[in-house]
Amino acid sequence: MACNSCSTGKEGQPKGCKNNGACSSDGCNKLTVFDWLSNMTLPNGEAPFNCVEVRFKNGRKHYYKNLENLALNIGDVVATQSQYGHDIGIVTLTGELVRIQMKRKKINIEDHEIVKKIYRKANQRDINIWQEARAKEEPMKVRARQVAIDLKLQMKISDIEFQGDASKATFYYTAEDRVDFRELIKVYAREFKTRIEMRQVGFRQEAARLGGVGSCGRELCCSTWLTDFRSVSTSAARYQQLSLNPQKLAGQCGKLKCCLNYELDTYLEALKGFPKTDVKLRTEKGTGVCQKTDIFKGVMWYAYEGEWMNWHKLTTEQANVIVALNSKNKKASSLEDYADDELVEETKVEFENVVGQDSLTRFDNPKRGNKRKTNRSRNNKRKRTPKNAK
Repeated sequence: MACNSCSTGKEGQPKGCKNNGACSSDGCNKLTVFDWLSNMTLPNGEAPFNCVEVRFKNGRKHYYKNLENLALNIGDVVATQSQYGHDIGIVTLTGELVRIQMKRKKINIEDHEIVKKIYRKANQRDINIWQEARAKEEPMKVRARQVAIDLKLQMKISDIEFQGDASKATFYYTAEDRVDFRELIKVYAREFKTRIEMRQVGFRQEAARLGGVGSCGRELCCSTWLTDFRSVSTSAARYQQLSLNPQKLAGQCGKLKCCLNYELDTYLEALKGFPKTDVKLRTEKGTGVCQKTDIFKGVMWYAYEGEWMNWHKLTTEQANVIVALNSKNKKASSLEDYADDELVEETKVEFENVVGQDSLTRFDNPKRGNKRKTNRSRNNKRKRTPKNAK
C-alpha cells in the first residue's frame, strides 16, 4: 500500500518510497515501532545506546551494534554484517527504545552470534547491487515453484529473499510433512548459479511475511503490529458465543484467527456472573435446560425437557436464585414465575406486510412520451378555437 508521500504505480502498487521506507503513515513498511523517546535527551554523561534495529524484506528485523559510532537516523540504508558477505537493510529504530525491545525479546547484547555489527552506511554501489538482486526475486520465485512441481515435492515456495550483496538467496517454504529437497537444491544451484538456503516457516509466519487484507477489511495484524503468535483454540470461540464455522473462524493462514484472543479475557470476566450452561434448573413443573446465552444483555433462555420449542427468558440474577434453591435441595415453583414479563415483551418482533409497497421497476427511467404527437394535438386544438372567442 502506498502512502501520501509515495508515487503509486499500476494496480495500486507502490512505485517507490520517497522516505526510504520510513513513512509516517506506515504505508510502506511492516511492524513499525513508534519512537516515543525521540524527543527526550539523555542525562549528562550518559552515552547513547550503541545498538540499532534494522529491517529487511517483509518485516524481517535484526539488531546490530554500531561500533563505528555512525550518526544513524531512522530511514538510513546501512550495510550490516552477515554470515557470508554483507547485507543491506534500513534503520527503523535507534536510541534507548532499542534497549527495551531487545530486553523484551530476551536478546543478549554480548552474544556475538546473534547481535552482529554495522559496517557502514550503504553507498550508491551497494544500493544498485541490492536493487538489481531484488528485481530478480519475482521471476526466480516463479521458476522455483515450477521446478518443485516437476520434482513432485509437496511444498510451497512462498518467498525468496536475496542477500544485500547478491551472494545468497534464501527460499522460504511451507510444507505439511518433511520434504527431501536435496535434489531440489542441486537444480536450484545449477539453474540460478548462487548460494541457496532453504528455510521452512509456519503458515502463520508465511501470512505475516506476505501480508494481506483480512475479513474485517484491515491489513493483517501479524504483518502490521503483531509479533508474538499465541495459541488459539476453539474454546475461545465457544466462550464468545460464536458459530463454530471453520470458514468464518480461519484467517488467511488457514489457522484460527489471532483476534479471537483479543476480547477473550473480557468475555471470561463477564461469564463469572453467569451460571454454567450445563447446570439444569429443577422446578416443580419440570427441569429447565439452558438453550442460549446473551452475554451483552445478561440474560439466558431455558426450556423444559420435552418442551423444547417454548423458551423462557431469565436474567442471570433470576437464574442464580434458582440455582441457589437447588443447591439446598429445594425446587422452584416454575420458570414462568421468575421470568420477567417486560423481558418477554422485548423479544416479540412485529412484522409488517410489505408485499406490493415497492415496485421492482421504481428506479427505472420513466418512458418518454412522443413529443411529435403532443405538439400535433396542441396545434389542432388551437385551430378549432376562434381568435375572437371569449
